[in-house]
Amino acid sequence: MGSGQVTDWQGKNVTVAGLGVSGIPAAKVLHGLGAKVTVVNDGDDDRARAQAAELEALGVTVRLGDGATLPDGTELVVTAPGWKPDKPLFEAARAAGVEIWGDVELAWRLRGPDAAPWLAVTGTNGKTTTVQMLAAILRAAGLRTAAVGNIGVSLLDAVLGDEQYDVLAVELSSYQLHWAPSLRAHSAAVLNLAPDHLDWHGSMEAYAADKGRVYEGNRVACVYNAADKATEDLVREADVEEGCRAIGFTLGTPAPSQLGVVEGILVDRAFVEDRHKNAQELAEVSDVNPPAPHNIANALAAAALARAFGVPPRAVRDGLRAFTPDAHRIAHVADVDGVAYVDDSKATNTHAAEASLAAYESIVWIAGGFAKGAEFEELVAKSAPRLRAAVLMGADRALIREALARHAPEVPVVDLDRTDTGAMLAAVQEARRLAQPGDTVLLAPACASMDMFANYNQRGDAFAAAVRELGAGA
Repeated sequence: MGSGQVTDWQGKNVTVAGLGVSGIPAAKVLHGLGAKVTVVNDGDDDRARAQAAELEALGVTVRLGDGATLPDGTELVVTAPGWKPDKPLFEAARAAGVEIWGDVELAWRLRGPDAAPWLAVTGTNGKTTTVQMLAAILRAAGLRTAAVGNIGVSLLDAVLGDEQYDVLAVELSSYQLHWAPSLRAHSAAVLNLAPDHLDWHGSMEAYAADKGRVYEGNRVACVYNAADKATEDLVREADVEEGCRAIGFTLGTPAPSQLGVVEGILVDRAFVEDRHKNAQELAEVSDVNPPAPHNIANALAAAALARAFGVPPRAVRDGLRAFTPDAHRIAHVADVDGVAYVDDSKATNTHAAEASLAAYESIVWIAGGFAKGAEFEELVAKSAPRLRAAVLMGADRALIREALARHAPEVPVVDLDRTDTGAMLAAVQEARRLAQPGDTVLLAPACASMDMFANYNQRGDAFAAAVRELGAGA
């Protein structure tokens, strides 16, 4: 099928892998373009059957309970991003010389000739917040934009809908990047790199390489984290357009071609005249909500991408002031008896939890859940000086308990051996008993939630409800 735009879909045999949030829109779009679409799906439950019925009513063929076999005559596979690269379906496609695209690749190929450029963000943690900050800054500059990709509006809707955009703020996961070989962003950022999803990618090297794809073909700026050398290495390895610049962001004083912080001010020494002598004030640290270190880094990355697109300094400040973070991201729930209670249920891995713990001085830490193969030694060793106590819950809490015993033996630990619906209230009550005025009780689990909760949102809601119960009884 080649690497150019596909202009004639009429009668093309396309196999869509997976029903999910990306598979169904992809199947509908391709069917609407005239392709002969077959959807294959591993599962065959009530939900899948209902989704299949909806697609079959349109004229799409759906094959449930067999996602392994490549349908005869397939000319292109479009996959949901979460399907692992070693699945038999993909091995069969590769053996047959059939291209495999993700939904992001499909959206990229379906863009019109005057389509809005993409400002892309990836990284282990902070993607969603950064993309939302970026969209707020672009809007403050009077640009028509949307936060799309792994969040918000689907990329296919953004590319094919009636709304006209000037620029898109695009969140991309490592899965999506793996399946998007021809994507070429205007500018892109890799916020950070830490071990995650290694079961899917197979190795840290493969995971980093997929993240690094976001820089391929960038036109104006490759934005990297000066505190995370691996992100700068990815810029060096990328094949970019002539004149594209490497732009760093740092929580310290910026060097030329960097954005950073000077005496409580976010400053730009990259997109200014004579960057060796001059710096442009963009915003105050207090304009970032919340002003935790890792969130200031997110703001700097968003500002760098916006400045690469030509946004004026005032729009950076106005956009950051207008931005409101999503729930369960270092969200202050309440103060009870002089103790702050903070919900960072979104901290589902050690890298995110480390950033969260770095934002507070004296912490009663509520942690634990499903570890996804993670190790906790480095997290606990770095965070030990800030810990007053820890309350552990969830399936893999013993791993954190053992790390605490090795690296923070003086920190009191409560081990909650229960998974019922009252477990979170018990954890919050234990944390209250251990906390002193001026402390922060921080839910930063460093683990996924599915051992006890439907998702991190439900876990965060349970924490907030338990805190409110404390407050009511205070």
